[in-house]
Amino acid sequence: MPCLHRFHSCFSLISLPPSFSLSAPRIPAPALVNLRHTSPLPLRSPMTSVTADATSRLLHVTAATASISFENSSGGPNGSSVPSCSSSDSHGGDGDFSSGYHLPPKEIRDIVDTPPMPVLSFSPCREKILFLKRPSFPPLSDLARPEEKLAGLRIDGNCNARSRMSFYTGIGIHSFLDDATLGPEKEVHGLPEGSKINFVTWSKDGNHLAFSIRTDEVSKCFVWVSNSTLLVCTIPSSRGSLPKKPLIPFGPKIQSNENQNVVQVRTFQDLLKDEYDKDLFDYYATTQLVLVSMDGTVKPIGPPAVYTSIDPSPDGKYLLVTSIHRPYSFIVPCGRFPKKVDLWSADGRFIKEICDLPLAEDIPIAFNSVRKGRRSINWRPDKPSTLYWVETQDGGDAKVEVSPRDIVYTQSAEFTNGEEPEVLHKLDLRYGGIFWCDDSLALVYESWYKTRRTRTWVISPGRKEVNPRIIFDRSSEDAYSDPGSPMMRRTQQGTYVIAKIRQQPEGSYILLNGSGATPEGNVPFLDLFDINTGNKERIWESDREKYYETVVALMSNYDNDELYIEQLKVLTSKESKTENTQYFIQSWPGQKRVQITNFPHPYPQLAELQKEMIRYNRKDGVQLTATLYLPPGYNPSKDGPLPCLVWSYPGEFKSKDAAGQVRGSPNEFAGIGPISPLLWLARGFAVLSGPTIPIVGEGDEEANDRYVEQLVSSAEAAVEEVIRRGVAHAKKIAVGGHSYGAFMTANLLAHAPHLFCCGIARSGAYNRTLTPFGFQNEDRTLWEATSTYVEMSPFMSANKIKKPLLLIHGEEDNNSGTLTMQSDRFFNALKGHGALCRLVILPYESHGYSARESIMHVLWETDRWLQKYCVDIPEKLTEFDTFKCESTKDTLSASGVAAIEAEEEDERFHAVRSLLWGVLKQRRCLYQWATLVTQKEITIGGDKTVKCWKPKRVDGCSTKDTSSWRRVTTKTLVYLRDHAVFQWSCMVGETERSDIDLGFIQCRHDASICCSKNIMGITWSHGFFRPVIRLLDYERPVWRHHLEMNDHYCE
Repeated sequence: MPCLHRFHSCFSLISLPPSFSLSAPRIPAPALVNLRHTSPLPLRSPMTSVTADATSRLLHVTAATASISFENSSGGPNGSSVPSCSSSDSHGGDGDFSSGYHLPPKEIRDIVDTPPMPVLSFSPCREKILFLKRPSFPPLSDLARPEEKLAGLRIDGNCNARSRMSFYTGIGIHSFLDDATLGPEKEVHGLPEGSKINFVTWSKDGNHLAFSIRTDEVSKCFVWVSNSTLLVCTIPSSRGSLPKKPLIPFGPKIQSNENQNVVQVRTFQDLLKDEYDKDLFDYYATTQLVLVSMDGTVKPIGPPAVYTSIDPSPDGKYLLVTSIHRPYSFIVPCGRFPKKVDLWSADGRFIKEICDLPLAEDIPIAFNSVRKGRRSINWRPDKPSTLYWVETQDGGDAKVEVSPRDIVYTQSAEFTNGEEPEVLHKLDLRYGGIFWCDDSLALVYESWYKTRRTRTWVISPGRKEVNPRIIFDRSSEDAYSDPGSPMMRRTQQGTYVIAKIRQQPEGSYILLNGSGATPEGNVPFLDLFDINTGNKERIWESDREKYYETVVALMSNYDNDELYIEQLKVLTSKESKTENTQYFIQSWPGQKRVQITNFPHPYPQLAELQKEMIRYNRKDGVQLTATLYLPPGYNPSKDGPLPCLVWSYPGEFKSKDAAGQVRGSPNEFAGIGPISPLLWLARGFAVLSGPTIPIVGEGDEEANDRYVEQLVSSAEAAVEEVIRRGVAHAKKIAVGGHSYGAFMTANLLAHAPHLFCCGIARSGAYNRTLTPFGFQNEDRTLWEATSTYVEMSPFMSANKIKKPLLLIHGEEDNNSGTLTMQSDRFFNALKGHGALCRLVILPYESHGYSARESIMHVLWETDRWLQKYCVDIPEKLTEFDTFKCESTKDTLSASGVAAIEAEEEDERFHAVRSLLWGVLKQRRCLYQWATLVTQKEITIGGDKTVKCWKPKRVDGCSTKDTSSWRRVTTKTLVYLRDHAVFQWSCMVGETERSDIDLGFIQCRHDASICCSKNIMGITWSHGFFRPVIRLLDYERPVWRHHLEMNDHYCE
């Protein structure tokens, strides 16, 4: 996919003075395309099945480039003025907050304004280290620059580059001294004022550095071809002027499927809309490649085209050139446009066409479906110029059963005419990547999403007589069995291969770097692994008690293909709950450690915050975890319960065991991003961060078929736990989330209003019928799983949301599925039912928020909402929660059921009945209806049974037949109503209470099992709603039991 990049500069790092200036060679105008950069520091494998979880410390280490979009950036102020922002620490009243940007309270601003830490980049020989200075937030004016939305890209026409890219503002260079400490910084200066630095890359020998500079004019991108030559993308001199949009269209916009092809695509955004857009895309994306030498020599190579990647061979003799071409599509982004891959010589001479793939509009939506034809075409990093690629055998459709499913091929670039590619390996699952070492060793990964199965093969690429074998066969969800990923070393050609370690006299090993998930939390490790025997020796492990440490990269220099264990040197990180991340060089033998950074604490005001990883169980037995944060100095016994903010994001699993595994470490430093929920620690909140909300679908069951049930059950368990610990006020617990977490938030307010006092939902999707061809990890269509789509959509339950809900969305959200329209329509649905809600649309913002003005306003809105509807809850919002039926004899057992002695049963029955007497009210109906019932027993669990009734409407009756009341167990009573027609009230003493919704009934037809202090509702399945049994306590509302009644439907 085209990645519209930047201008370059290069200079020598040999004998650098303390400070120096630099200048760029004069080259033609720049281009727009993404080139493959050789990465000097691979920190993580691209295969998700074998990689450790990302952690905050890795945000400060980079291999080569800096092209992160603004949406994912973080940091503090950038010094720009905020013209129409006002600060307000008061959130009371109903003042006019409908316009203008606002600033959050000072406690939050002081944390958000913390300058960001620099990013580190190591030279190939590990002799130097760059400190890449990061800015804070861009001003809103940067986002407001005109941009074109074409084929899934957003293009800044002035720069002829991608819009909204993050950047660096400065470069500092340190050399390693003999004792492994850092020497003084040498600062790069002489750059144009206001320069935005991107794509910082080292030459293969580490003696030169190249980077791009963006200004308000055009920019270039590049890739190293050799130690002295760059291949640069430029704007063709023949490009001409910008295409003009015709005042009168050429004709109607027509899309046709007269061939009756099956084409299902996700909800992509920023697509081409018409022929003019196609011309505009060609205008911006077409590139002329030029070779630029260190002496300033410039040589154009190849014809102008829409190039998407240029990848030099390890020996520098060849170029793997990828481009896209017409016909373009109006329904998929440019990554699926027709793609051509060619082999060129290093001087631009065409040698061979590798493949020319057609437009890929028909890739099935099922997970593990791929494009037809050759894919993942790359150079073998252990060979001078050998290509490898993968071809699917199932037509790219994951639903097709075939063996093998994928075949890996390899072929030398120096082929002879008629030479056929060689089959390297055949896979029955979907190809996941290769770690190369040499002719005797490579690791091939395959996986299958539906079963979560992942396998690792050992192959010998140069020894056909050696049979491939599986060394790891496991579930990708099973974090405890993750063996880790192989450590990689850099070759003299600038590529990366598996590092071989020799331990005399035993033999050769590889290093496995793993996250070390355990029931007590992650304990990262480094293992010596014998490929032949499978034996492991742990040579390093993180501290378990106080610190969290990781191995970040291999720092040893290689003279040969193998490294002796005594020469081993690695970069590690170290942090604790209260100490921010620092980096160390650790050397063998003896594991001598030298600290190389001393970053200050980013927010000393929260240096003593309290952090604990807590564990608790869901009622179906699944173990859940969460990280509980408490303000500095807080003491539950002295200070009492706090208002609490719960922030989470659901995840899908195929097994309860995997869902219950612990992920993360209790000793990790609490990194606080610009819109992190942890900011509210400074406002006196308890924060429950990332409580696990597993949606489990075991066997053939689809997880989302019981999404609401499992979502609420997980939330209930989390709420119960913080209340049990005495740190959270039962009536002052707010819930929030971003994207799929916002979807979760809205669903919880709809289906579990007794748990939370208010919600904050950012950039979510709320109506799944607007994403009919799949969403998140759901790969069934709306027509295949209609009930699931509808039941999961909080939009369909807008009438049930009674608690305050704050919706925030970027006006230019380009994330698949989370159209800004989702929040617009959801707000209108809520408002149409009188819900207490607020919608904030952020101008120019995308799925994440980046401008300083936007971030500060989001924090202000969130703080105002929490202060008004969580800290100081209006009385009218607590009226329902504070009500409880009068009863002096009830006490709660551990299960939440009223513990009533058997001898009191009859007396109890009549007492409850007198308290919950139904009063029929006609709701503007032409007829009055009564409810007749038929009885049926349903087993809840064990030997408990419930006698319930199936409601049936009968015309002509105007009174309720009280004979339908029946005792269900010794402790409960059945109370029937028809919510679609009647609004039932109950009698509390002599007072009629028509505002009480008995049992929080969710569906139109239902039967409620009630007692004076506890209300259990049996919700009948109606339409697309799933029936459940729920029990709640008015003092501490919690869900108790769930019961499926799929065979029961209202007539």
